[in-house]
Amino acid sequence: MTQNDSFLAEVKDAVTPRATLLVLGVVALQLLFIASYVGALHNPKPKDVPFGVVAPQAAAQQAVTRLERLPGSPFDPRTVTDEATARKQITNRDIDGALIVDPARTTDTLLVASGGGTVLATTLEKYVTTLETSQQRTVRTVDVARASAQDFDGLSSFYLVVGWCVGGYLCASILAISTGARPANLRRAVIRLVVMALVSIAGGLGGAVIVGPILGALPGSVLAFWGLGALITFAVGAATLALQGVFGVVGIGLAILLVVIAGNPSAGGAFPLPMLPPFWKAIGPALPPGAGTWVARSIAYFKGNDTTAALLVLSAWAAAGIAITLLAAGLRRERAAD
Repeated sequence: MTQNDSFLAEVKDAVTPRATLLVLGVVALQLLFIASYVGALHNPKPKDVPFGVVAPQAAAQQAVTRLERLPGSPFDPRTVTDEATARKQITNRDIDGALIVDPARTTDTLLVASGGGTVLATTLEKYVTTLETSQQRTVRTVDVARASAQDFDGLSSFYLVVGWCVGGYLCASILAISTGARPANLRRAVIRLVVMALVSIAGGLGGAVIVGPILGALPGSVLAFWGLGALITFAVGAATLALQGVFGVVGIGLAILLVVIAGNPSAGGAFPLPMLPPFWKAIGPALPPGAGTWVARSIAYFKGNDTTAALLVLSAWAAAGIAITLLAAGLRRERAAD
């Protein structure tokens, strides 16, 4: 055998059909990563942002009409009875801003909430200022839920959740690499889930302490952040274990697809949900990074309001992960027995 034949034989042994498929899968994930992040974030524009208008009846309808007629439909305006109600709706996360019109004066008041995303707050200010200028009026901006000075662009909540998600799928992946992607039996599947729960508790507490007492990046209850972090980490970890139990090592790639490629750009972190394209805006709240970011911001800046739906999403991921992991292990044991 010549040296060239020997080299080709080594290449053939190294590049097996399974390895080839895995490499092709990596290339696909790479391209999907680029498409998802650039597609979601390359041209953010507000679309149908829930927005309140407070004014006497005639003036309120005029203001709503002007907002509705803006090119691209950036606002979804609705009348609100008074300023106190508008502030309450912003704090409850029912609307993202409100315009308080005073017909007796030439200056109106814009209410925003930079804690829900600084970029969205500044974008609302820009649109409303332009609209008010066209009516020979000026606007004064009041931040109802101001982002912390240590929370640049309101991104700390998003990065905190990303860290918890990374911990979840990395821990599950390590368990697969060390002892096999699919647990050999039901007992081992339970052990993996217990380990995942312990890691989630530790990681949740660590993240809460880092962003709170250590860095002062986010206000809010350390206990609440701890619980959220444990739930996010476990939900992502359990889902990754479930995907591994069904698809083997390919399940790791599927977890990355769901959490990193689809979940992170649609989470409303860099740009809040009303500024994302329709596809990412639709899927974001149903994935762990989006649900987690929503709850984290609510804890930090909105008195924990409007978290039920997002917590149910995270709980559903955790419950489905547990059920599928155990079911896959049980079916695998039955097949082995046969």
